[in-house]
Amino acid sequence: MLRSLHMKLVLIMVLLVVSLMTIAGAFLVNSVNRFFLNDFYAQMSEVFSEPAFVRDLTIPKEGETDGVQALDQVLQAYVGELGVDGRNRDYYILDGKTGSYLAGSDDKNGPYLEMTPNLLCAMNQGEEGNRSDMTAAYLDLAIPIQRGGQDYIIYILDQRATVQELNSQIFQLIIEALFFGLVISVLLSFLLSRAMVTPIGALTRGAKRVAEGDFDHRIQVSSHDEIGVLTGAFNDMAGQLQTTIQEVENERTKLSTLFLHMTDGVVAFNRSGEVIHSNPAAEEMLNMPIPVGGAVGYDDLFGEIASLDTVLNLEGDCLDSETVRGDRILLLLLVPFDREKQAGVLAVIHDVTQQVKNETMRKEFVANVSHELRTPITNIRSYAETLAENPDLPPDMMASFLGVILNESDRMTHIVRDLLALSRFDSGHSEMNLTEFPFGEVLRDSYQAVLLEAQRHGHVLKLMGDGDLPAVRADRERVLQVIMNILSNAIKYTPDGGRILMMAGRTQDRVWLEVEDNGIGIPKEDRERIFERFYRVDKARSRESGGTGLGLSIAQEIIQRHEGVLTLVDREGPGTTVRMELKIGGPQL
Repeated sequence: MLRSLHMKLVLIMVLLVVSLMTIAGAFLVNSVNRFFLNDFYAQMSEVFSEPAFVRDLTIPKEGETDGVQALDQVLQAYVGELGVDGRNRDYYILDGKTGSYLAGSDDKNGPYLEMTPNLLCAMNQGEEGNRSDMTAAYLDLAIPIQRGGQDYIIYILDQRATVQELNSQIFQLIIEALFFGLVISVLLSFLLSRAMVTPIGALTRGAKRVAEGDFDHRIQVSSHDEIGVLTGAFNDMAGQLQTTIQEVENERTKLSTLFLHMTDGVVAFNRSGEVIHSNPAAEEMLNMPIPVGGAVGYDDLFGEIASLDTVLNLEGDCLDSETVRGDRILLLLLVPFDREKQAGVLAVIHDVTQQVKNETMRKEFVANVSHELRTPITNIRSYAETLAENPDLPPDMMASFLGVILNESDRMTHIVRDLLALSRFDSGHSEMNLTEFPFGEVLRDSYQAVLLEAQRHGHVLKLMGDGDLPAVRADRERVLQVIMNILSNAIKYTPDGGRILMMAGRTQDRVWLEVEDNGIGIPKEDRERIFERFYRVDKARSRESGGTGLGLSIAQEIIQRHEGVLTLVDREGPGTTVRMELKIGGPQL
């Protein structure tokens, strides 16, 4: 009931009238009290300042024997000027030392006078007591005088009956005016509310329809006053709101899609450390679910890096730190958003695992290149210096030294050639000559090419499954290079008298080749790095066999450019199995 505009307007008008009448009444009563108070003391001051009156009070007559009676006669002569009427205002003659009643216009109440502050001031301090309070029920004046060597107090007491009666009349008048004012205000408030509520009700219904999503609804403008202007503004707002919501929804959809599919992880926290937003990339990188507003908070995720208060009060742009979560190396960027209000913290997570690995591999690659080139250069220089310093060496020793120099030169040539090949692959300048050729024919050519070398080491080399293989679209020479590299490694790292099998086949749209040997094998801890550049399982033995450590890296690059697969097959027992897969239709260039 009280929530309706009708009742609110009625209450406002009632409260307004009551407030005005209360304030007016308070001012009237206060003015009346102040008027009578000022009038009383002004009248007393005027009378007691007359020289003749003062002289009659203080100077005794010749032969005077009773000072009290003489004072009483003087005061009776001035009762009109003092306003003494014997009903509301009286005068009293009191003893100046004891304050006892001696004479006056009110013999009935004179002996029982109350010791007021003004009376005590006149008795104790010998000063005129002329101070009174508007809230007091009386007005009084106490004047100490001396007559014929005796101390007296002239005390004037006004019971304020006239003031109280006048205040009662004012109060009655205010009550009557308040009653009529309330009746008029109620009627006016109902009329005013009716004129306002009807268009406001239409605005309310229109606002509800807009809140429900009906932005096409428009309210009829029936007046040109402020409510009519408000109605027109509401219609314009509804149209603008519809356009704005559509734009915001489009932006929200784009941002949500971007946030959901971005590769970097993002987690947002409020100022209490609770999760308010996260994307799937963050859950994947941190390897844990991050529910919004759940049990996982800032301290659980990043508390060991920096406290929430530290990030909220961060003075710089952001706080970055690297951390390891499982097998991932993560770069964290912590930044507060809305710094003035300290609304929360945004954490951006970058997975730099591959970057760190690439940097490590780059450093190792540079170190390996330096080491691989330094060894043959050192050997060449050593033997060349020996030949230069000893021109009379025996012919067979000189021929041996020259042979070493030639072998080391060939080794350097192979390293540089392989490095150039990898460089061309990395830069994308190595073009492939794609042709269609029988895959089985390449297998047989590679088999014949290494057969004599295998027999020289006493190996048994077999080729199986090459009969019904389809033709493939690829760079024949590079595919042959990969197969030769795999077979050469199998022959090289299998002890004499070993067994090497070449098994081939077809799986849907791919052909495959597996080269299996029973050689020294590759330890599990080295399998992931076997295709890295310059990586060797047994570095000393690899150099003795003339390897550069780049063959499998080049083979991997060639197969990847063919959109194929080159992997090590997990197997039981000693030896190694390398599997190569190629698309029959060739790469999608």
